[in-house]
Amino acid sequence: MKYLTELNSLLPLLGHRNWILVVDKAYPLQSSKGISYLNSGEDLNKVLKEVLNALEAASHLRPIIYLDKELEFMDDELCKGVSDFKTTLQRICSNYTLKQIPHEDIFRRLDEAARLFNVVVIKTESQIPYTSVFIELDCGYWSEEKEKTLRNKIVL
Repeated sequence: MKYLTELNSLLPLLGHRNWILVVDKAYPLQSSKGISYLNSGEDLNKVLKEVLNALEAASHLRPIIYLDKELEFMDDELCKGVSDFKTTLQRICSNYTLKQIPHEDIFRRLDEAARLFNVVVIKTESQIPYTSVFIELDCGYWSEEKEKTLRNKIVL
């Protein structure tokens, strides 16, 4: 699992505002300078589980997970196997809040992030549309609540 070795070597360098994407087979090769690609050759849910386990071990990082809103409306009539995929995805991500936003909105966020920060894309063998998982990294040892408290103390 070469991709996992490469990811583990990158994790100490990544921080808040970086992204890790676990994507389906058709995810495009983007030209932005801040985006790097790893090819897993594996099932998407298997890779996602391994990525989340690696993030759990990295105390400096906290994942914020986004899914395509379109996935909510996918069913086996549209694409065979999507129901099983969604059930497994929910089980793997049961300890996290999943944010669903439209596919194009996620791409806008990624384009903006890649201008200043690194995005790591891990391609998988999944051939079910709208199954990519987008993980925005946040600080693992500093919460949103603490940041709000700090900002309220600062008088500008």
